[in-house]
Parts: sequence; C-alpha cells; structure tokens
Amino acid sequence: MSTSPITTHVLDTAIGRPAAGVTITLERLEGDAAIELARGVTDDDGRIGTLLAPGSLQAGTYRLTFFVGEYLQASGRSGFYPHIPVVFTITATDEHYHVPLLLNPFGYSTYRGS
Repeated sequence: MSTSPITTHVLDTAIGRPAAGVTITLERLEGDAAIELARGVTDDDGRIGTLLAPGSLQAGTYRLTFFVGEYLQASGRSGFYPHIPVVFTITATDEHYHVPLLLNPFGYSTYRGS
C-alpha cells in the first residue's frame, strides 16, 4: 500500500503514549497565501498517513498545524500552546517526509523522521 508523501506522528511525552485525537492541517504556503491541502485527526497510534495522494507532492513550503490545545483540554489538562505550526521546505518531490511531534503541555519538539 502506498502512503502519503507527508506523514506525521504525535507522541504525548507527559503520559508516554501516542496522542490520539489531535486535529492537524496541512497547508502549502504560496507568498502570503496558505492553501489547505488536507485535514485529519490522529489515530489511536497518534499517526496520520493519508494527508496527500502518492505522487502528488510538489516542491515548496508547507505548514503542518497541530491543534494540541483541543487535545489537551479533551484529556482534562491545560497547556501553554493552543496550536503548533511546523513550517518546512520540500525540494525533492520523490522523497518521503515524516514530521513527528513530541508533545507535552508546556513544550514540544519536532524533527524530520523516516
């Protein structure tokens, strides 16, 4: 099965588990415009693997926005960041881009995964 050329995974490091139920948007940034390409919610393993159709990736700048405030509130916790935008540039359209987010209520980390 082919997967999206851009995937993500959210881990809640405060509880040591995947973050299920996080809403995420994927946008392509073009000048001052942001064009929403996809919207999804992380599954029970904290993953979204279906943001884009295989073969549809274009070079450019993209933004994944993780709506973590809603997720934390749903689990009875408060946090500092209502949403986390992660902006990245793609030049090689034949590669896979995995952008994980390590989350806790008062901090986060992200990187290009595999």
